[in-house]
Amino acid sequence: MTEKLKMERGSGNVFLDIGFPRDEAQNLHLRSELMSRIERFVRSSGLTQKECAARMGVTQPRLNDLLKGKIEKFSLDALVNMLGHAGMRVELKVRKAA
Repeated sequence: MTEKLKMERGSGNVFLDIGFPRDEAQNLHLRSELMSRIERFVRSSGLTQKECAARMGVTQPRLNDLLKGKIEKFSLDALVNMLGHAGMRVELKVRKAA
């Protein structure tokens, strides 16, 4: 193991860094952020998955898909709606790309 590892600074978006097109990477990044917030809500709520799902307006199997990271099954719209049902507000910032 005398080889040196080459390190590159990430862009802040893992999906872009692994090769997704810029627009798709941005969408995936936003969805993953919202999914993480939902997961934190579920863990900290003290409720069962079934109770959390009911509060978010989805079925328990649907919530379970989210908790298993099945990002392809969730649109931004669906995630925003789930968070809204859970009593959270989602804010959006738009700025010029660097």
